[in-house]
Amino acid sequence: MIKVLKTGLRLQQIQKMLSKRYDHIWDCCCDHGLLGFNLLNTQMAQHVHFVDIVPELLAEIRHTLEKHWQGPQHAWHVHCIDVAQLPIKDFSIAEQADSHLIIIAGIGGELLIELLHALLPLCADYHLEFILCPVHHNYKLRQFLIAHDFGLIDERLVFENKRGYEILHVSHDITRPLSRVGGKMWDLSDLQHARHLQKTLGHYQRIATNPHSDVSDIINHYQQLR
Repeated sequence: MIKVLKTGLRLQQIQKMLSKRYDHIWDCCCDHGLLGFNLLNTQMAQHVHFVDIVPELLAEIRHTLEKHWQGPQHAWHVHCIDVAQLPIKDFSIAEQADSHLIIIAGIGGELLIELLHALLPLCADYHLEFILCPVHHNYKLRQFLIAHDFGLIDERLVFENKRGYEILHVSHDITRPLSRVGGKMWDLSDLQHARHLQKTLGHYQRIATNPHSDVSDIINHYQQLR
């Protein structure tokens, strides 16, 4: 077991959304590795991969693992690479043989879309699930996922430091449709949810004052939630 500092509400919710064990979990943009450490401790995967492009962070994670992890050494892997270059193929015995969960959190929705654009051709032959938690541009990310035939496994709206964050668990293997504005994650009887919806609407209504920006469809979709 690795002693881990208490994680924030976003990482706690991501961990709660894991309902089965995977062959590989890729904790991308892993920062200080807190989520990955917890996934190792709870044995949610046969292999946990820590992925980031910051060498200093990964050196710190590697040091912690080498010093404190007492389980099998093959259970963890540290990758100092761009998320767009995940070596899925190198860690799969055969196509569809291994189950992979890729977690990407803490970056903007537009960057997340860029990463997915690069990843999807590399991952087309493998059984993959994604948990995605962008810091903004949720509508644009959802449009991308719908256009690329992702289905919804689960979604949650979590609040941390007075900000709302959407967490999406999606896969190509699921047929449940994904909403552009969210569905089951909303509980508008909850004051935080109601305020978050109003804040989101206000954001797009301000954009709508620019005559060169047509966001009327987005506003209509969010207004229908009411």
